[in-house]
Amino acid sequence: MKKLEGKVAVVTGAASGIGRELAAGLAGEGCRLALSDVNPRGLEETAGMIASRGGQALIGRVNVADRKEMFDFAEQVISNYGAIDIVINNAGIVYTSTIEDLSYEDFERVMNINFWGVVHGTKAFLGHLKTRPAANLVNISSVYGLWGLATQAAYNASKFAVRGFTEALMQELKGTGVVASVVYPGGVRTNLVKNSGSHLFDTDAVKKEKFVSKFNSAAMTTPEKAARIIISGIKSDRRRIRVGPDAVLFDIVQRIFPTGYQRLAPYVIRKMGL
Repeated sequence: MKKLEGKVAVVTGAASGIGRELAAGLAGEGCRLALSDVNPRGLEETAGMIASRGGQALIGRVNVADRKEMFDFAEQVISNYGAIDIVINNAGIVYTSTIEDLSYEDFERVMNINFWGVVHGTKAFLGHLKTRPAANLVNISSVYGLWGLATQAAYNASKFAVRGFTEALMQELKGTGVVASVVYPGGVRTNLVKNSGSHLFDTDAVKKEKFVSKFNSAAMTTPEKAARIIISGIKSDRRRIRVGPDAVLFDIVQRIFPTGYQRLAPYVIRKMGL
């Protein structure tokens, strides 16, 4: 999809971070937008930013983990715009814990948002996307969908699942006008980690603050740059979109050393302050 002007784009998790910058970048390309999040205040701020630049955004408070809410939102977008050309399933959360200490409730919450949110977003919009002459469906995984790391099992499981789900979808969409892409962001300086839950930090605010500080100092990519890379990938119909030099490195190392990369994992964990 080389030209985005006049296209309708849906972005979940658009209240902040990469989602907000994707909305801004797509509006700059001339897209009309449909934005969702569970944070209405942040969502309104994003929509206000778009409007101040002359863009158009429909917003909806949507919990991507709720199948009905996602399907209702899809109907609302189609009713409002008449068509949808791009869907970006971006919403996600992080939870840091060892597997032994990870509660089933926290594990399920991560999977419900990060994985089932992608499933709901895909199935809610896919039938309509297939009626379009050309369309793009973009699912956000992570470098944690390439490497498994200690204390990140829930996040790893959800992002590996997004990867496998989207790669299967790519094959099923051959012969249609829909391009499915999976995105692997590396460290991006957003509030994702700051707002994350953690068994390790529940009673230690100082330790969490140090963790967030270390993560942000190690993160190589701004949300704005991440959004530009993703939008460039959409315009060139790339099926694998790596965001940041660390994402490229993680990908290369995993390909060359599919199990040996785990010898480097303790260094990454220490770098993160865990």
